[in-house]
Amino acid sequence: MNILESLILGLIEGITEFLPISSTFHLIFASQFLKIKADDFTKFFTVFIQSGAILAVLFLYGKDLKKDFGLVKKTLVAFIPTAGLGAILYKTIKQTFFESYFLMIGLFILVGILFFVFEILVKKKIIIPRKAIRELSYRDAFLVGLFQCFAFLPGVSRAGAVILAMMYLGFRRADSAYFSFILSIPTMFSAGLYDLFKTRNLVITSSENVLLLAIGFLTAFIIAYLAVKWFISYLQKHSLHLFGAYRLVVGLAILRS
Repeated sequence: MNILESLILGLIEGITEFLPISSTFHLIFASQFLKIKADDFTKFFTVFIQSGAILAVLFLYGKDLKKDFGLVKKTLVAFIPTAGLGAILYKTIKQTFFESYFLMIGLFILVGILFFVFEILVKKKIIIPRKAIRELSYRDAFLVGLFQCFAFLPGVSRAGAVILAMMYLGFRRADSAYFSFILSIPTMFSAGLYDLFKTRNLVITSSENVLLLAIGFLTAFIIAYLAVKWFISYLQKHSLHLFGAYRLVVGLAILRS
């Protein structure tokens, strides 16, 4: 990996981390397109730069969390299932899920179809997304955390899983996206730190690796900051149709290539 490639991957991460289109999916296939060698460092890189995107959320919503300790506690409750299963399935996630390209593409398309299905259910008033984030209960938070675990499968999207779960529970799209941002803080920081511990020798022994990580991290931070603000504004007036269509078009295009 070189500096330009780390910049491109940081850009992709910043755009896709908080949109329900799976940042991991995009990073894996972008790396393939750029012919970046899939070694332990590049796998760590794709996880670590997500922390840059998460830092953007802290800049945007850190003050909100300081004022609402109840939301902090509910976020931690939602994080429990992810933390437990993540620790148990670490090797499987790295060695199996990240290597199964047909599984990734299939899930990428499937979640896009689910977006359309959910919007149909909303239109028919079978699902009524009216509740605000302040109405989130601890039970709701734990259920959302369970659904977030589906994002261990590349192609699902952590944001997509959380948003669909919350819409099913009756929460508005924008509020669902907001909680997906907040829940990303402990989820992605812990994933990055855990990977850093597991592969620390790759970083410590190479100054070039440190530079590549820094570029990817900073780029992801700046772009994610802009993407988060746009996404919240978009969902206040629009449905998930755009992201469903994007998943279908991109997924089918990759299958045909």
